[in-house]
Amino acid sequence: MKRMFGIKRATAGSFLAFLLAGIPAISQQPQSNAQQQKVKIFNTAKLKLMEGKQIFSYTISRPDPALYCEVAPHYDFIWLEMQHSTQTWADLEKMIATCPGVGVPMVRLPDEYESTIQKATDIGALGVIEPTVDTVEKAEAVVQYARYPPDGRRSQGGGQYSQVWASKTDDYHNTINQNMLVIVMIETPVGVANAYEIARVPGVDGVLIANTDLGNFSLSKPGSAEYEGLVKKIHDATLKAGKWLGATSPQYASGRPDSKDMLFFQNGPSFDGYQPPVGRGRGAHGGRGAAAPPQ
Repeated sequence: MKRMFGIKRATAGSFLAFLLAGIPAISQQPQSNAQQQKVKIFNTAKLKLMEGKQIFSYTISRPDPALYCEVAPHYDFIWLEMQHSTQTWADLEKMIATCPGVGVPMVRLPDEYESTIQKATDIGALGVIEPTVDTVEKAEAVVQYARYPPDGRRSQGGGQYSQVWASKTDDYHNTINQNMLVIVMIETPVGVANAYEIARVPGVDGVLIANTDLGNFSLSKPGSAEYEGLVKKIHDATLKAGKWLGATSPQYASGRPDSKDMLFFQNGPSFDGYQPPVGRGRGAHGGRGAAAPPQ
């Protein structure tokens, strides 16, 4: 009798599992293309990329809320530096909060850890830029912590993000995944060798050629056959993966055969002719050894 009961229980359990398997787990499924298209893109930098337009940034390496609020409306995005800077997360938090909903703040991260990316997203960044990506695993780590489930595993904790973007969306949680920009930087020969596999990681939006460090790590000079060969490999791999391509040097925006494929840059001109103050931040006058291209 016990054996028969056990068999009946197993049969009933199997039947229940069969029924449950037939019920679509809607909450666990990624949004369809049609659903994603309904999400409002309030990240204007991402919107321009989707339209095939070039975008330029202004780099801020030292805490200056007044400067951030002054330059943010005039640039496609603001590059908030955390890799080569002594700024704190509290410094960045204050700058973004001083003029909420203004501009597009993106953070160059110091590493790919969950604790780091959680801080960047909690303070209201609309994009993260990960330096020195050599492996698929590093790219995957950035992707998963930058977005909420089902696209990633960003934790839903506290932060000023909802208040910062309240003027743009009344549903931050269900719109930020589509508005977040995840950019990875390829800087080394190892990264170049893995460029296609890195670029094709789901959730990576674009690949940034790190012009100065590409020469630094490869021991080659910009313009040399070796250096340009590395640039071409990153270029070809990124386009093959169907991702956006950029460069830290805004000089790559024009005057090169591949300039038509370069869409985003560290520094460069404002989109409305605004001239930033001299001597504050790095802005359009510095950053990876490149000046702004002629407009």
